[in-house]
Amino acid sequence: MTGQRSAPEAGPPEPPLAPGTRRPGGRTARTRAAVRDAVLTGLAEHGYPGLTVEYVAEHSGIHKTTLYRRWGNLEGLVADALELAGEDSWAPPDTGSVEGDLRALARMTAASFEDPTAAAAPTAFIAAAFQSERAAKALNAFYTERFARCEVVVARAVARHELDRRTDAGALVRAVVSPLFLGLFITRESVDGASADRSADAALAAARAGVFNSPAESA
Repeated sequence: MTGQRSAPEAGPPEPPLAPGTRRPGGRTARTRAAVRDAVLTGLAEHGYPGLTVEYVAEHSGIHKTTLYRRWGNLEGLVADALELAGEDSWAPPDTGSVEGDLRALARMTAASFEDPTAAAAPTAFIAAAFQSERAAKALNAFYTERFARCEVVVARAVARHELDRRTDAGALVRAVVSPLFLGLFITRESVDGASADRSADAALAAARAGVFNSPAESA
């Protein structure tokens, strides 16, 4: 559910305007895009520890002085790249059933990290969050916004009488993808279609049992 492109054209996660805020076009947008592309390429090639402002300047064609003046430091560059990723048009799957939607969402998440080359930049963003407070906040904002987009999955399920109207959409979606991220980044286990389906099915079973019902509404 990262919703990012493998090439630095649309980029992965990003942060310096509220997610969803539209940017001005023209030269400013082109400059930002060039910087973002350089950040993504650098993260994919060297990871956060190996990324430098000098690298971004060389690969973006933007003078180092301008980068420091506008973005402040490397953390600012990474955070802004994350924010740009949150401004894409990604939407959760719509298969016609909540089971299909959640399975598709889980498989989409697993698949986005399947190809090492495509996964290099988003993986580096996650790693950066452990080393930079600003990157961590940016990553949190990115996924918070992604989870908010997934609320429609639960809304459709409620309309189809597949889930209780009290179901907390954010909690359900987090339950779907959390085991996948555990396997990908903590235990370093293989995550495939079967494990993605299992994660989605377990979360759905919990939702149907009322585990994710909003306490406020169920009281």
